[in-house]
Amino acid sequence: MLETLRNAFRIKDIRKKLFFTFCMIVVIRMGSQLPIPGVDRNYFANWFAQQSSDAFNFFSAFTGGSFERMSIFALSITPYITSSIIMQLMTIAIPALEEMHRDGEEGRKKIASITRYVTVALALIESIAMTIGFGNSGLIPNMNVLSGFTVVAALTAGSAFLMWLGERITENGVGNGISIVLLVNILSSIPGDITGLFELFVKGQPLAKAGFAALIIIAVILVTIVLVILLDDAQRRIPVQYAKKMQGRRMMGGQSTFIPLKVNTAGVIPVIFASSLMSIPQIIMSFTGKNAGTGIGGTILGMLSQNNWFNLSHPVYSIGLLLYIVLIVFFAYFYTSITFNPIEVADNMKKQGGFIPGIRPGKPTTDYLNKVLGYVIILGAIGLIIVVLIPIFFNGMFGAQVSFGGTSIIIIVGVILETLKQIESQMLVRNYKGFLTD
Repeated sequence: MLETLRNAFRIKDIRKKLFFTFCMIVVIRMGSQLPIPGVDRNYFANWFAQQSSDAFNFFSAFTGGSFERMSIFALSITPYITSSIIMQLMTIAIPALEEMHRDGEEGRKKIASITRYVTVALALIESIAMTIGFGNSGLIPNMNVLSGFTVVAALTAGSAFLMWLGERITENGVGNGISIVLLVNILSSIPGDITGLFELFVKGQPLAKAGFAALIIIAVILVTIVLVILLDDAQRRIPVQYAKKMQGRRMMGGQSTFIPLKVNTAGVIPVIFASSLMSIPQIIMSFTGKNAGTGIGGTILGMLSQNNWFNLSHPVYSIGLLLYIVLIVFFAYFYTSITFNPIEVADNMKKQGGFIPGIRPGKPTTDYLNKVLGYVIILGAIGLIIVVLIPIFFNGMFGAQVSFGGTSIIIIVGVILETLKQIESQMLVRNYKGFLTD
């Protein structure tokens, strides 16, 4: 990784792109500190500290603490992420969008344009909900139509501006701009979490105990990162053979290739879906003052909170872990089913004269792909569950409170690896161009 970056800095074009990306990151972090006019930031910080739901910690990590500080980037790019997921789902359900998706580059541009409008609409809805929900409770000291409009405009414009910055990074920088914005937000909370772990397990302890605790913390982080890298790179390669055919006077085809099926086909989406679904009741009840542990409803809320799992003093709360695992497996199958279509893949192979050795074209190929895909999805879901449960286990057993978890680590490692791959591909293209022009 260091060698790739060192070589990248030697190339002028890539060096400019890296510098542009760095400047955009500085702008993002500066915007995360700018307060919204007319908002009492102390009120929201105090309210946030009183919430027992891990849903708000999850959201705060994704916004880089901007949500907790109520800066102009408080919504971050979460509306864009939600909009992108909605558009992916609607592409399958709406024939017109599916046709756009198949139209190539022009169709993708139209879908991207629609995604932007949906993002602004979602940001506006969330801004209005937050302003109405918190405005009269003390978030806006002098609540009136003008001050409310100012808060709504600032939140909506901040989210739209972050989306614009992400697109500019994609065009003029390195990597996927939206992913870079999300990466920067998550990384910004890690120093504080590491400091918290140090003060909880290392500071003030005898030298031997402190050293052992530090080694355990480092080992857990490294093991989690290694597992994520293995999960991200693992794939099942299905061999494909293309039959030879005569085109004009030339014999074409005959080559062998493969269909790469990633083990973690759905990425981090199943975890986000499962966490979001389990967080909805917690968020709703937090506004009513209902806490875990008070009555049957409170016990159910305690089961839904990841902070309570693996807690030996309240073992009943860990029942919610079973629901979490079931949801991850379900969404892994669900999301993969809408992004990978075995029937379409089998038909395309048949049209191009391709076949899987030992498998007849047509329905047998579709059945074979479905069978392999089922094994791959369950393996990926198990790996995903292991990764996300490691931080949750240490949180419940030892009280290691951190704002980032397995989900954040998956995003961090995935974005870094993908960005490095893009840098390497740009360097490779430049070397080819240099070879051709010399």
